[in-house]
Amino acid sequence: MVSSSGVRERHDMSLPSDVVACLKWVSHPGEPHDERFAGISPADRSALEFALVQAAALGTTVTAVTVGPPAAEKVLREALACGATHAVHVPVHGAMHSAHVADAIAEAVPDARWVWCGDYSLDRGTGSVPAFLAARLGAQQALGIIAVHWQGDGLVATRRLDGGRRELLGVSPPAVVSVEGATAHLRRAGLSALRTAAHAEVRTVHPAATAHADDAVVRAYRPRARALAAPVGDTPLDRLRALTDSGAAVAARGDTVTLEPAAAAARIAAALHEWGYL
Repeated sequence: MVSSSGVRERHDMSLPSDVVACLKWVSHPGEPHDERFAGISPADRSALEFALVQAAALGTTVTAVTVGPPAAEKVLREALACGATHAVHVPVHGAMHSAHVADAIAEAVPDARWVWCGDYSLDRGTGSVPAFLAARLGAQQALGIIAVHWQGDGLVATRRLDGGRRELLGVSPPAVVSVEGATAHLRRAGLSALRTAAHAEVRTVHPAATAHADDAVVRAYRPRARALAAPVGDTPLDRLRALTDSGAAVAARGDTVTLEPAAAAARIAAALHEWGYL
């Protein structure tokens, strides 16, 4: 079926492809209500470039996939202009759980051997779609990658760890790889490619109804209370000092003494020296 916009709709049809680039349509933080400024995040642009490079090395094609409103077709046409061969749009309205997004992508490209994603988006998403997608496809996952080196049919990926450390991962297909922004710079599309992409076919795959009854319930973090022994002391003040671990210094400060003015001044000065104020 062909819609009035010239986009061919394909229902319940997947598109076979060895290399897939997942692109998330996000609004611009400064212009959230103006679709002219919407697009894809730097991390997704890096993912698309890696997909194009890998497809050229393997002699295969790239399929760009996005899940979003009708305006998300813009990012698919940009991917087609940069070198993607196929484009798949999964139309949805409103926000979706990451697991639902992964289900929709897996239904659109169930035979993908390599799936490239960005590890974060400008709209501060959870970044969990690649992990859900790897589980849905039964594929390896390499998440938060900052460098890639091709090695035969697979690749060696460098992953960032805490404390400035790095981890090397040997990845083989099928696999889902998410990359950070600036790890690769997306090539610029030529004028003729942009004009061709403006009229290229974008296939629409409507997602099946999914339900995840085990959605996580997020609550504010509250540490578990510690069990402490009852404080020991003959008076409430002694028990309070034991409970607060105030020690002998605080006990000394609580002493009540009666002295002549000169002796009292000397006692105060001595206490201030003892406590470190003088």
